[in-house]
Amino acid sequence: MKLTVFGATGGTGQEIVRQALDAGHQVTAVVRDPARFTVTGERLEVFRADLTDARALRPAVAGRDAVLSGLGARSRKDAGIAARLTRTVLGAVESEDVRRLVVVSAAPVGPAPEGDGFLDRTVRGIVSAVLKDIYTDLREMEAELARSATDWTVVRPPRLQDRPLTGTYRKVLGGFPRAGRFLGRADVAHAMLAALGDRATVKQGVGVAY
Repeated sequence: MKLTVFGATGGTGQEIVRQALDAGHQVTAVVRDPARFTVTGERLEVFRADLTDARALRPAVAGRDAVLSGLGARSRKDAGIAARLTRTVLGAVESEDVRRLVVVSAAPVGPAPEGDGFLDRTVRGIVSAVLKDIYTDLREMEAELARSATDWTVVRPPRLQDRPLTGTYRKVLGGFPRAGRFLGRADVAHAMLAALGDRATVKQGVGVAY
C-alpha cells in the first residue's frame, strides 16, 4: 500500500513508519523538521511541510491508499493542536479523495470499560481532570473526524510506554478493555496499521491495552 504518516517525528509516528516499511508498504512521512526524523528506508519519502496549510499537504496525500496520524499534544501547553492540525489534514485528504484515515486519540476520550473497578474509575477521573484541556482537544478532533467524509478509525490507547513491539494486546471495538492501563507505542502503531485492513473499525473508536 501507499501510506502517508503525519506526526512522523513523534514516538508513535516513527513506530508507524518503521512497521509500515517492514511490512513492505511505500511510506511518505510528513514532518516539519527533518532533523528530528531518524527513520530510513528504500520505500520512504520524507515530505517537509507546514501542517497549518491544507494546500501544501495535498501532494503528500495525493494517490495514497490511506493516511495515518500520530498528531497530538506532547504537553498541556500544546492543547488544541490535535483538532487544529487534524482539521488541516482532513482538508488535504478530502481534496485528494483519499478515503481511509486512522488516527490516535486516548482512552479517556472514549466510553469507560464495562465492569470498570473502583480503582480504575478513580484513576481515570483524576487523569481526566488533570489533562482536561488535552482530552477536550481530542474530543474535538474526534468530532471533526465524525463530520468528515472519510472512512476514519480512532485508536484509543491508555498511558503510553516505550516498549518493544509485542503484537499482543486487547482490543475492544467501540469500548475499552477492562483494567487496561498501559500500552507500548510500538503496539499502538501495530493496532493502527492493523485497522487499515479491518473494515469493522471504519467510523469506530477502538480501545487498545495490554
